Amino acid sequence: MQITYNNEKSIFKIDTENSSYIMMIRRNGYLQHLYYGAYVSDFDLEYLITDMVNESFSPWAPSAGVKYFALDIQPQEYSCNGTGDYRVSAFSVETSKGNSSTSLKYLSHEIFDGKKGLKGLPSTYVNDKTEAKTLEISMKDEVSGALVILSYSVISGFDAIMRSVRVKNNSDTPFFIEKVYSTCVDFNDKDYDLIHLYGTWAAERSIERKPLIKGIQEIASKRGSSSHNHNPFIALVSHDTTEDFGSAYGFALCYSGNFSAKVEVDTFDQTRVIMGINPEDFKWKLFPGEEFTAPEAIMVYSGTGIGGMSRQMHKIIRKHICRGKYKNIRRPILINNWEATYFNFDTEKLLKIAKAAVPLGIEMLVMDDGWFGVRNDESASIGDWVVNEKKLPGGLSALTKELNKLGMKFGLWFEPEIVSFNSDLYRAHPDWCLHVDGYDRSVGRETAVLDFTRKEVVDHVFNMVSNVLRSADISYVKWDFNRNLTEVGSDALPSDQQKEVFHRYVLGVYDLAERLTSTFPDILFEGCSGGGGRFDCGMFYYFPQIWTSDDTDAFERCKIQYGTSIAYPASVMSAHVSASPNHQTGRSMPFKTRGNVATSGSFGYELDLSIISDEEKEMVKYQVNRYKELYNTIVCGDNYRIIDPFTNNRWCAWEYVSEDKSQAVLTYVVTKSNIKGRYLLKLKGLLPDAVYREKESGRTYRGDTLMNAGLNLGKDFQDGDSEILVFDKI
Repeated sequence: MQITYNNEKSIFKIDTENSSYIMMIRRNGYLQHLYYGAYVSDFDLEYLITDMVNESFSPWAPSAGVKYFALDIQPQEYSCNGTGDYRVSAFSVETSKGNSSTSLKYLSHEIFDGKKGLKGLPSTYVNDKTEAKTLEISMKDEVSGALVILSYSVISGFDAIMRSVRVKNNSDTPFFIEKVYSTCVDFNDKDYDLIHLYGTWAAERSIERKPLIKGIQEIASKRGSSSHNHNPFIALVSHDTTEDFGSAYGFALCYSGNFSAKVEVDTFDQTRVIMGINPEDFKWKLFPGEEFTAPEAIMVYSGTGIGGMSRQMHKIIRKHICRGKYKNIRRPILINNWEATYFNFDTEKLLKIAKAAVPLGIEMLVMDDGWFGVRNDESASIGDWVVNEKKLPGGLSALTKELNKLGMKFGLWFEPEIVSFNSDLYRAHPDWCLHVDGYDRSVGRETAVLDFTRKEVVDHVFNMVSNVLRSADISYVKWDFNRNLTEVGSDALPSDQQKEVFHRYVLGVYDLAERLTSTFPDILFEGCSGGGGRFDCGMFYYFPQIWTSDDTDAFERCKIQYGTSIAYPASVMSAHVSASPNHQTGRSMPFKTRGNVATSGSFGYELDLSIISDEEKEMVKYQVNRYKELYNTIVCGDNYRIIDPFTNNRWCAWEYVSEDKSQAVLTYVVTKSNIKGRYLLKLKGLLPDAVYREKESGRTYRGDTLMNAGLNLGKDFQDGDSEILVFDKI
């Protein structure tokens, strides 16, 4: 980890453990990109830039001091709009005269130990400033007076660069930020595939891999959340890159609202990547002396394939994004009542489930939707966070006391950003939801979205939720968000600031999350948005785990969890064993397989334990005890993807290896048996010379044998068969 500046050559070099990032102040203040990739010893890579003549049919920049210096064909460190670079640009401002031509020139820089936080936004962090180094480069647009600070941070032990951008108005008149992407990287070739994670409700984060094309490709959301549809993560990988070999670049945005990731290949076969706040429906009025902070982007380079990239992302998230009490300790194994009862429950039913759960080793009961107001279906009461004592006599205090007597902790569900049209809150404050006068208020699950741009609204929700959390012994909160934003306007802002609402809304969500998690540090907060609709690094800063998907079908979860692992670790994936037939797909699956798949995450159950068979209860005991034993390897270990369910329709497999490589946990699931096929696989990530004993059979293998010769699992499988095999170093 090192950041250096060569004063003679005006070159910046950022080194991580195994990668280098190099840029140069060139041509009268233009900051140009030279290199990003595997570590190189040299810093003077200016020779990689070709000062082409006017081949692009593009005007050249007189301020560069040399003829034919066309920005359109030059690698830029942070591209601007309207002054000669016609590719996708990262930054532009609209001045008081109404034009958007923007040009940033180098002003100064600073290199220091440590890493700053971002005002009002989640970001990676370090506990000791010696763990990180930061470079801040100040750039200025002379016409608008915009001062742009480009920030680059590296953390010891990681092949990651964290980038963020701040914009200050150093003029005496307001201007509008039209777009401010968090990162911009130019590559001098086009020989990459683009990987992104797409999906929909109950089918999140499927893997798409396609070669880059000439032109512009964009992955984005404009729903007000990062969304089920497209995740704020992309990767560029060489055409021949596999799970274990080749170059891979990962880009993740620490942001939970509208985002955009664009990749453009130009006519000279150069590739540009930009990622940040989606400029559609965004415009920020920056007054003199004010500063705007863009969210952080995480860039990871791997020379050991997609798997190496993923493991770097996993460690960054686990160690430098997730915070709080539950960052490093085992989280309680829970039973959620939703699929057991839906809205039809009372204290007696909940205690019946809890009494069945306690002897099985389950540690917490979570009460889901329906405990407040007059909430007996989806039509009413969200926003009225007052306990329904007809269902729960004596309130939460009475219920938690009974649960505590059983030795069980308690958690409950909230949807703090939403208000039902049929609620006391909406009747009292109909203007407190996002709306645009003259348009009908769109209906989603009989609700609207609260206007979190308004401090009084956030304060009200904080007070209501806090009162509930203080009323009883509550150890867990599931924060749900089942509604995308529509009619995005606010009565609290003037007409020329209405396009700030999307971003201000996200800032309001972060403000509430920060206040609640800091006020109640002993509570485990889990995020949810109709399952995995807001599964991003921004939310992980507040919630160390997120409900991965509303689809709990084990076959479907194989794909969902496998795709999610491209960017995100098992520690943040909530995974539950649910009923069979499954409530989402109607598919019947063995209890064993449901447990095996759910073991690859933050583990729990979502069914009525009081009505399952004695045999299944014994299986719950076994699964719970096994998860506790394997927790550190699964949640804190390295993840290796073995068999890809998106390309193999017969089966899938994945593996976790402890950090010290003393244990490996292999899971496989047969999705479609083949009587003529054999099931062979090779493990990864072991010590070649070590001896490992497979726990169930007692058979021993050397690490290199398991990785190179592999295992023969046999062929007498049925659809839905699954095993977890544990290998311990002896």
